Amino acid sequence: MRLLLIRHGQTIDNVNGALGTAIPGPGLTPLGKRQAAAIPDSLASIPVDAIYVSTLRRTHETAAPLALARGIQPVVLEGIHEIDAGDLEQRSDEEAIRSYMGTIFSWWGDFDARIPGGEDGNEFYGRYTAAIEQVAAAHPTGTVAVVSHGAAIRTWASYASQNIDAEFSKTHVLENTAVVVLEGSAADGWVTTYWADEPIGGAGLEDHSAPDPTAGGNGAES
Repeated sequence: MRLLLIRHGQTIDNVNGALGTAIPGPGLTPLGKRQAAAIPDSLASIPVDAIYVSTLRRTHETAAPLALARGIQPVVLEGIHEIDAGDLEQRSDEEAIRSYMGTIFSWWGDFDARIPGGEDGNEFYGRYTAAIEQVAAAHPTGTVAVVSHGAAIRTWASYASQNIDAEFSKTHVLENTAVVVLEGSAADGWVTTYWADEPIGGAGLEDHSAPDPTAGGNGAES
């Protein structure tokens, strides 16, 4: 199957550089709504069999234009929400961002590392993987859009993909409405066939470009 992991559109927390992971969270800004509105045209040549959203409001608003265009009712999927910021929630200072992202990056070597007051690697990977396995079981040969969150997509896709390593994870961000495409199955494993570092409105998914290990950046992506 093919997974289209799409980051939600811009929110006020993104504008402020704040770690916003609590449910239900803010909706989209006017720019975020324009980003979401660009998704249907960007995916016009891509079949989509189902659309899943997280428990956070911003993913629902991001998926709405695509759902309307395809006549698909989005399904709320437990487990694909953002990595819990815990005690760092709503902080935007450098120390908090470094603690949040630094802990996430450390999961490559230590799943037991925990974001202060938040999740450790075992908890995050366990719940996100279980959610994706649920999707794969329901659509074993289809193409599914999963509207989720920057740090969660970036972290899970890097961990799950057979062709991505720790360094790639550390240097590749996801802008709002950027997309990562994975192909495979829960049983056989996943391969990343496309990793956009720009909004989906500028991505040509039909090209199925391989990930570019020379492009990248850093920052929180909640």
